[in-house]
Amino acid sequence: MGRLLFGMMTSLDGYINDIHGGFDWGQVSEEVHRFAEAEEARTGTMIYGRRMFETMKVWDGLEDDDGVSQVERDYAALWRRLDKIVVSSTLPEVTTVRTTLMRDLSGEDVVRLKAGSEKDISVSGATLGSSLLRQGLVDEVGLYLIPVAVGQGTPMFQVGELTRFERKQVRAFENGVVFMRFGVVH
Repeated sequence: MGRLLFGMMTSLDGYINDIHGGFDWGQVSEEVHRFAEAEEARTGTMIYGRRMFETMKVWDGLEDDDGVSQVERDYAALWRRLDKIVVSSTLPEVTTVRTTLMRDLSGEDVVRLKAGSEKDISVSGATLGSSLLRQGLVDEVGLYLIPVAVGQGTPMFQVGELTRFERKQVRAFENGVVFMRFGVVH
């Protein structure tokens, strides 16, 4: 049975983007990129909310792009190999490879996905990830803390109640980014 992992890059003050929706402050080093790629290689399915999918779909065409670095091409190849589910009531269609559009994702859907998966399942997107966390469906949270405070934006956690975690892993990178993995205490 697969675990459900909620993971994102976030500023030190807990935002996944700034007040304008920008994320240009989230540039990562090759070291961080390789680590994230290894983490996602253990994943069989990635679940995105609409806005996160619109950010991530750029990877669909980069594996053969000579204008990007090798680490970016490698990640693009991985991204194309993984199954993707986009949860959106407003997106008319998805055209990226191995991608399914769902209008709604119930807790029962997630339980079925986890039960039927030999690999982990990741969820990205603050609203969607927080909803699944509130429902008790998330097993682990992974944070890539970027050493910047943006002041305002979209908070990663929109839980609305006390949620406890236990530390499982901390990894610091040369560029100041810190990865932290936490188990959700149910």
